Amino acid sequence: MATQSLQRHLGTDLADAYSRVRKMTEHLVGGLSAEDQMIQPATDASPAKWHQAHTTWFFETFILAEQVRGYREFHSDFRRLFNSYYNAVAPPPDRSKRGCLSRPSLEQVRAYRKHVDAAMLRFLENDISEDVRALVELGLNHEQQHQELIVTDTKWGLWTNPLRPAYRADAQREAAAPASPLEWRNCDGGIVAIGHDGQGFCFDNELPRHQVLLQPFRIASRLVTNAEYLEFIRDGGYLRPELWLSDGWECVRTNNWRGPMYWEESDRAWRVFTCSGMRDFDPAEPVCHVSYYEADAYARWAGARLPTESEWEHASRGAQQDGMFLEDERFHPAAARGSQMFGDAWEWTSSAYTAYPGFRTAAGAVGEYNGKFMCNQFVLRGGSCATPRSHVRASYRNFFPPHARWQFTGIRLTLDGK
Repeated sequence: MATQSLQRHLGTDLADAYSRVRKMTEHLVGGLSAEDQMIQPATDASPAKWHQAHTTWFFETFILAEQVRGYREFHSDFRRLFNSYYNAVAPPPDRSKRGCLSRPSLEQVRAYRKHVDAAMLRFLENDISEDVRALVELGLNHEQQHQELIVTDTKWGLWTNPLRPAYRADAQREAAAPASPLEWRNCDGGIVAIGHDGQGFCFDNELPRHQVLLQPFRIASRLVTNAEYLEFIRDGGYLRPELWLSDGWECVRTNNWRGPMYWEESDRAWRVFTCSGMRDFDPAEPVCHVSYYEADAYARWAGARLPTESEWEHASRGAQQDGMFLEDERFHPAAARGSQMFGDAWEWTSSAYTAYPGFRTAAGAVGEYNGKFMCNQFVLRGGSCATPRSHVRASYRNFFPPHARWQFTGIRLTLDGK
């Protein structure tokens, strides 16, 4: 699939951008059976079939139904059935029961996508206002978020199967390579600008751009590796309450955590479940599928800390996109070839997910997109091997609750001073 910037396409041919994004979603589910696309391993995840329907619902509900006179909905019940959390549209169904939606069938969902795609492409042949254009861009970026979730949610679902089947047995593999030595980059303090710079698309939670005061700090030149995290485990990291936040220690005890999600130990050797099935443990790869609690405990054990999101954004300015992304079709992090500021694994920050100074939600139902979740979550930065390359930027703010582990979430260390 093409890896060119989505923003570039959006700036020239919106219909082309629409087609590219929608085809990528279909490409990601192309090897999944109807049964595969029904899996919902937990409330936090959704079936691949639902992701396809919900992203289609977004275009039908917010664009076609509002902008196209005489538009005929594919099915009147879909307005509620595939609503995620937009209460201003309709009361959404129970999120935990999405895996029970055997009907409509997968074929009906595919027909729904074709119906909406045909109407959208006809609509995009017309001159549209900047406000509507911005809404289409939001819909495309929304679908890119769900492309990542298709990969991570399906991986989680297949892992619950004792057979450990692969999502993509043909996923690209690279020869094992040593990790680059960890070095510390000095970052000056001072007053710096944080937030989206106005170039291209952004989500509302990246605004407004504002100034923050940073103290001098040092940030690691790459992500923490499997080998480094294994030393934490061998040193009793999951058995030492002094390393953990109180809620984190309770999580360890309640869930019997002994290592990252998808790590499996047998005969004193670790193996890792990946999107291409079980693999031997690669010590040079970035550790991923760790919670905020685990990232924080590891940093404390290592005599360091996690960066704030402002420190991370400041340090990432000018960094290359040298990590693995969705389009690489590896669906797994790779050993460091550069800074890994973008790609491979999302990086936990120590910052709670809250509004920037002066933040205002958008008018209407789309105002529920991000702002309503600014509670009990932490910010992650940088994207992962399941994130579309065109979808990441320095100001992008992802967010998850501190116990979450099913995303490709990793660790970058920071030290105070220079």
